[in-house]
Amino acid sequence: MSETSPTITTVDTPVIVPRLDPLVIKSLEYLGPMAKQGGWRPDPDLPEIAFAGRSNVGKSSLLNRLMRRKSFARVSNTPGRTREIHFFNVNKLFCLADLPGYGYAKISKARKAEWRPLIEGYLKDSPVLRGVVQLLDVRHDPTEDDLTMLDFLADLGVPTIFAVTKIDKLRKLEVQPRLEALSKFLGLDIDQIVPFSATTGLGRDELASALIDLLALPDWKLPEPSDESPDDVPEEYSEPPTEPEAP
Repeated sequence: MSETSPTITTVDTPVIVPRLDPLVIKSLEYLGPMAKQGGWRPDPDLPEIAFAGRSNVGKSSLLNRLMRRKSFARVSNTPGRTREIHFFNVNKLFCLADLPGYGYAKISKARKAEWRPLIEGYLKDSPVLRGVVQLLDVRHDPTEDDLTMLDFLADLGVPTIFAVTKIDKLRKLEVQPRLEALSKFLGLDIDQIVPFSATTGLGRDELASALIDLLALPDWKLPEPSDESPDDVPEEYSEPPTEPEAP
């Protein structure tokens, strides 16, 4: 009687490769506040990325999740509490600028009049600003204040990332249609928007990767190099021929 070898069935176990964190936070240092236009600001040694959004959009919660800190940015139940631009050194790689939230109705007109030149002056005058992360609440259409800020950023020409917050407040079936509606409203491709939830962490790594890409872009304030050679200078700008000297 011949013996038969037992059949051995092998099962390939999938190898789960852990996803690499695109922005591992190794060091985080608070540098200080800018309280008024033209006031103190950090030395322009590092590129800067600014975070902007209306009051109560969830900016502090987003920053805490992004930096993987529970109390990196103070979360307040009182919108409009942040009144200065706060600067943070992240990994000695870039400087994060946390702008005051705009559009809070209960803030006095005098206070609003102070904030606008502070924010606009910083965005226009910072010599090392590389881009802006503009926050929008997924549950609402952009407000008039949002649209004013978006127009300002577009006129300035600064590279802008759009982070749509509070995704977890929607049902799963509502998310995609809402993102499509927002992208259409803003005239953007849907892949230009980063859905974000500070509660679940959705979008954290995608936003971190977008920041790294932003830092790799050339300085948007520098003029683009010209392809013209000296021979390409328009005739009306060229030097007139010199007359030969009389003998």
